[in-house]
Amino acid sequence: MTLNGDPFPAYSDGGGSNDQLQAAVQANQDPTKKRQQPRKPLRQSNIVERNERSLLCLTLQNPIRKACISIVEWRPFEYLILTMICCNCIALAVYQPYPAQDSDTKNTILEQIEYLFIVVFTVECVLKVIALGFLLHTGAYLRNAWNILDFIIVVIGLVSTVLSRMNIQGFDVKALRAFRVLRPLRLVSGVPSLQVVLNAILRAMVPLLHIALLVMFVIIIYAIIGLELFCGKLHSTCVDPATGQLSQREPSPCGFAASAYHCDVTGHMANMGVKWQCQSNTSWMGPNNGITNFDNFGLAMLTVFQCVSLEGWTDVMYWVNDAVGREWPWIYFVTLVILGSFFVLNLVLGVLSGEFSKEREKARARGLFQKFREKQQLEEDVKGYMDWITQAEDIEPVNDDGEDEQPNGEELDEEGEEKQEITARLCGSVRWKRFHTWNRRSRRGCRKLVKSQTFYWLVIVLVLLNTLVLTSEHYGQQLWLDNFQTLWDRDKLCTKF
Repeated sequence: MTLNGDPFPAYSDGGGSNDQLQAAVQANQDPTKKRQQPRKPLRQSNIVERNERSLLCLTLQNPIRKACISIVEWRPFEYLILTMICCNCIALAVYQPYPAQDSDTKNTILEQIEYLFIVVFTVECVLKVIALGFLLHTGAYLRNAWNILDFIIVVIGLVSTVLSRMNIQGFDVKALRAFRVLRPLRLVSGVPSLQVVLNAILRAMVPLLHIALLVMFVIIIYAIIGLELFCGKLHSTCVDPATGQLSQREPSPCGFAASAYHCDVTGHMANMGVKWQCQSNTSWMGPNNGITNFDNFGLAMLTVFQCVSLEGWTDVMYWVNDAVGREWPWIYFVTLVILGSFFVLNLVLGVLSGEFSKEREKARARGLFQKFREKQQLEEDVKGYMDWITQAEDIEPVNDDGEDEQPNGEELDEEGEEKQEITARLCGSVRWKRFHTWNRRSRRGCRKLVKSQTFYWLVIVLVLLNTLVLTSEHYGQQLWLDNFQTLWDRDKLCTKF
């Protein structure tokens, strides 16, 4: 006998039973329907919400747009585009231009391969425009900055190719071909990790601008100080007063201070001049062809910038020492390098590191949110399934024996039984108990000693004493110091062990 088309012969012989069965089936229909409902879509950050229409005519049900969406989201298609971008970069690196529009076999082959790259990138652009739309709605192709870059590169490639085939007089196609160097940037649009790095750099532009202003402030301050101290000091060199000949092939500044560079017959340092005289000569402009000096504010800033960049700053310091003496100019250059290079410029690394940390935290937060949504969806599915099981248990027929089956426990293997037997024997042994007690007390005492402040400061003092002993070693030291250092090294080794 059936009830509403549902076969339950065991419960169809009475009205009361039928009423109970109807109630159970009705209660079971809700979780069943809930189970049959489609899963809620997860909101993912890498999925673009598509508009109902693309190019004002192609709906989501259009077979052409469906095919384009499938191709664009196909993982091998992305790998193919990345491979073509890498091959294009290699082709650009191998290409060797010649003057007067000359060429060779290699360049001719690369020019033919260039057409293949243009076709592939154009097809990719068309497929994405059909799949995502062009411009007028959210999530369209040109609403993404990386897609704008790709579109500009593709359009420039098409225009340069067409114009080169048309041979228009008076128009230089090479200027457009120069934009092909932007094609390696397409790797950024295809690799999400590179996008994270570049986004972090772009977001760091404002803090980097502040640091650039700080660097400019330091350069201006030191340029003004150098202008006041060393103006016109780097133009004197050793010259023959009779002929005006320079004493060296690569002259260096000289001065009249006690510790400055003095001229002798050979042009080297001496206490008093014999033939060569230190004087200004119009034939010698100064170090680095007159670029490195503090004669005006502009050249002073350039010289300070050279020192901040650590590019030959020691040469500049030596030239200033030769011109004015070596007693105090080192203070100017050492403080400039420490403040301008070691401190201010390293702030750039700190800003970039902070932005990368923020991007990493954002990526981590997105990942946690995605996992939370997936976990929430899984919990909803499990809850619906458990409701369905609970309702099904209400109408489940009782087993013939009326007893639930109890799961059998896993038996221990032979190795586990042997280990338990050995452990039981050891634990039962009196000697083992004594050793275990002594070991536990010893470890507790050692842990207490190591974590104490006295032990900590004792180690610090020993490290400082060891540093002093190591720094006391010098050439020609006395015998007692050798013996003391040897004894200290031996005692230090014993202390470590």
